[in-house]
Amino acid sequence: MLEQAHPLTADQPQTFRAEFRATLALALPLAAANLLQMMVHAIDVIFVARLGDAPLAASSLGVSIFGLLLWTGTGLVGAAAPLVAAELGRRKHAVREVRRTVRMALWLSAIVSVLFMGVCAAGGPIMRATGQDPEITAHAASFLLILMWGMVPMIAASVLRIFVSALGRPTIATAITFLALFVNALGNWSLVFGHLGMPALGLQGSALSSVITSTVMLIAYIIVIQTDRRLRRYHLFGNWWRSEWPRFWEMLRIGTPIGLIILAEAGLFTGAAFLMGRIGEAQLAGHTLALQIAALAFQIPFGVAQAATIRVGLSYGARDHRGITLAGQASLILGIGFMVVTAAVIWLAPRLVLSIYVDVDAARNAALVHFALQFLIVAAAFQLFDGAQTVAAGVLRGLQDTRVPMIIAVCGYWIAGYGTAIYLGFWTPLAGVGVWIGLAVGLIVVSAVLLMRWGMRERLGLLPSIAGD
Repeated sequence: MLEQAHPLTADQPQTFRAEFRATLALALPLAAANLLQMMVHAIDVIFVARLGDAPLAASSLGVSIFGLLLWTGTGLVGAAAPLVAAELGRRKHAVREVRRTVRMALWLSAIVSVLFMGVCAAGGPIMRATGQDPEITAHAASFLLILMWGMVPMIAASVLRIFVSALGRPTIATAITFLALFVNALGNWSLVFGHLGMPALGLQGSALSSVITSTVMLIAYIIVIQTDRRLRRYHLFGNWWRSEWPRFWEMLRIGTPIGLIILAEAGLFTGAAFLMGRIGEAQLAGHTLALQIAALAFQIPFGVAQAATIRVGLSYGARDHRGITLAGQASLILGIGFMVVTAAVIWLAPRLVLSIYVDVDAARNAALVHFALQFLIVAAAFQLFDGAQTVAAGVLRGLQDTRVPMIIAVCGYWIAGYGTAIYLGFWTPLAGVGVWIGLAVGLIVVSAVLLMRWGMRERLGLLPSIAGD
């Protein structure tokens, strides 16, 4: 019902209530798809964990490299979202313009995927250079050599997800991700342990399952786009060889900072894990668990941010300053409001939240639970800022403002955040809690400055000129 209440056209809602409903209708299926995607990755962990500690460690090492590259790549092609939204905002039936933008986004996804596959192929030397265990590195490298083939369909599928969402079909992304959940579970069950007549490939079977799942997702998007009456009239895959270089370079100009913002934030949390590893094994285990919970909660405001980019982008293309303001207000209230709820749950019932992942009463988990509970208190405090920074980045992205937010993110996360984490973690008695306070400082600084930039959008010249001016 909600989805029918917000046609994505240049005729934007002119009341806060209508805009809030439109943003919510777009954000809910996107957030659901994000949560399902986390479950898809969790399935890999569940099956690989049954193989033993060494395969699980190798998988984690390989996925950390692959995931960082994948997120950066999806950020690069994420420039398609504000561009497509602006085109639809300018003209309701911008078929040719949307098609050309998506085509160039697919070109960019292919180029980026090939480059990142090269990095994955060099995963072994990279891991050895960081001093990882030689045996674990060998398994992780062979795992990456298979997993890297999923890079192409995964990044291409993210482009098509942007397209269907901007065209008012966000539930397609939810349905396809739900399909991926079952495909990956079946693939892991059959390929890791050798069921259904398949060979028992162990760790490599899990990587192969991920490649198959991502390929199925891409094919599913193509089939839906080609069969849906509204979507197929864009003829996305017609004349795919035709270049549109000005549009390609515009996408690269907007998308590169988006990718670097994602890399800066993901790198902050990855770097925190290395700090925790130097402090102690139990602290690292507690950190990993607490971070999983924080990441799960983050998927909702992340979905809101994706919706915010589209909603703000539509008004940006229509040169509708009031629409931009309403879309930004609705998105920020929705994203931050949800994080108030998650912060309260984590603060009031941390042991209950932890029990989702681990037996909190088992003696063997005592140290892990002790540290995880400490870290969750800090996580509850920074939930609001985590939601604020991602939605603020999303609304600014709708204004096609990405370069300065990238500088803000790099400085905030790596100077303020990581610097504080190192100091408090190693030069004060706070240790692991100090590292988490550093994470909070990074998020607070970035969210505050991005919100200030959003508030000063007119003074900074970020708004489009009004038609007729």
